[in-house]
Amino acid sequence: MTSPPSEGRCATIATPDRYTAHLHLSGDLDHTTADELFTLAVRQIAAQPGLRDLHLNCAQVRACDPMGLSVLLALHRRTSAAGIHLHLDDRPPALDRLLTVTGTLGPLTSPPGRSSTTG
Repeated sequence: MTSPPSEGRCATIATPDRYTAHLHLSGDLDHTTADELFTLAVRQIAAQPGLRDLHLNCAQVRACDPMGLSVLLALHRRTSAAGIHLHLDDRPPALDRLLTVTGTLGPLTSPPGRSSTTG
């Protein structure tokens, strides 16, 4: 996700495997781009019935604010309910720190139906 339009936007990468989808993120995942990510991901899920894995490549994510984290959690809930494994691939250290500090690393990276939290 990027704030400035000139840097490019979140791009969906089609794969020959109908059970897997990839979204490549770049720039900031924040209040200005979170809705776009959610919309793109939901459209991709709808476009691929039987989807089992949704990969978000986070290698180019510069920053993630609370709204960005919120959309990742919303996507996790949506994918888990559908039996789809959400993958946060190639996370930069800053994103890993945010997920660790907020206690969301385990839940966001666990397969559907399993969570590393109790309660």
